[in-house]
Amino acid sequence: MSKILSTQMSGLFQRIIQSEEEAIEETSRLLAQASIGQGNIYFACFDELQAIETNALHGAEPFINLKSWSTTTPLTEADRVCIFTTKNENPEALNLAKKLYENFIPFSVVSNEPKSESNELSELAYTYISMKVRGGILPHPTKLGERVLIPNLMAGLFIYEAIKLNYDEMISDDDEL
Repeated sequence: MSKILSTQMSGLFQRIIQSEEEAIEETSRLLAQASIGQGNIYFACFDELQAIETNALHGAEPFINLKSWSTTTPLTEADRVCIFTTKNENPEALNLAKKLYENFIPFSVVSNEPKSESNELSELAYTYISMKVRGGILPHPTKLGERVLIPNLMAGLFIYEAIKLNYDEMISDDDEL
């Protein structure tokens, strides 16, 4: 079972990088704008993806210039927000995206659905990254063959780390100027 998990996770990470690498770089650049300017960076993480903000704030290598976000956080045009959600229909994520859009605050979205005209979050966001999670990935060891592992958090953390690598490089390049 562990080899199947390893193979399927590796395949998921490869799909993300192959199709989302440019969006990841654009998101890093968007977040770096706040650090270079006078703004703050916020991660608005919903459901199980809240672990991404916890890691970004309190992990071994915290995300530079990241502030804790809540629904009462006052935001300005200099700030940048990255929304992490597993469902594009999440009402809290959609409401936040609409508020940011209406107030001209650039933001990014990381979610499962592919970018499309019918995906309202992808239409509102300045940058959009799909986590490429289509459902469960491990067959259950029963005759039913049910899928038991939905790797939303692992895909989200992988994308977060890719964003952070690019962001850290951009910020360190700015420090050298």
